Amino acid sequence: MAVGLRHFTARAGNGVGEPILDTDNGEELVHIQPSVSVAVGNRASESLGTLYITTGQVIWLSELDREKGYAVDFLSLSLHAVSRDPEAYPSPCIYTQIETEADEVEDESEDSDSECSEVLDLSKIREMRFIPSDANQLDTLFQVFCECAELNPEPIEEGEEEGHNWIFSADQLEDEAGGDDVEWHFSQNPTNTIGHSNGHHDLASSVLELQINDQRFEDAEEMEQDADTGHHHQSQQ
Repeated sequence: MAVGLRHFTARAGNGVGEPILDTDNGEELVHIQPSVSVAVGNRASESLGTLYITTGQVIWLSELDREKGYAVDFLSLSLHAVSRDPEAYPSPCIYTQIETEADEVEDESEDSDSECSEVLDLSKIREMRFIPSDANQLDTLFQVFCECAELNPEPIEEGEEEGHNWIFSADQLEDEAGGDDVEWHFSQNPTNTIGHSNGHHDLASSVLELQINDQRFEDAEEMEQDADTGHHHQSQQ
């Protein structure tokens, strides 16, 4: 079950260095991004800190308050995306959605109250934004998020069919098509991707089925037009 967002204060070097990782279980540091503020839930963004992305989790540590830090496992991140729309949020950021144990027992109003109260209950936080001072770093951060998320696929429970991620290759598309002569249209540039979702989703399968059905519908229309044309010529003769 997803752990959700949690406090993190374990730093090396007498509490002033980088985060202490679970190296015994193979966790490695992948990317460091300084000068990043964080917005937890509906709260205003906090002071600048450093973002550490590892093979298993995302860690943010405050630069001013050595006792302040947050961490979330990739298995708890149900979605991450680049947000540049000022109507959605004033600053360009990496937007994330977090799965929590409270999802099954708490309603939205209770979560909102928790996010706005003085005592922040991290177990109910479902959204988090990482705002780099340099917005040009967003695409790099998003790519690192994607790569590390792929290292942490959601465990498949016994008897459960394997789901689909939103990102899938041309080979997978051809396999799903079952050999049908279908013309595929998709972007070859990964930076065009606006979001990535972990876990089991039927979106990819639904899109695939829709594309196949659309193609077959077009083929049926062409056959019907050809038949009508042939019938017209016969009537004239």
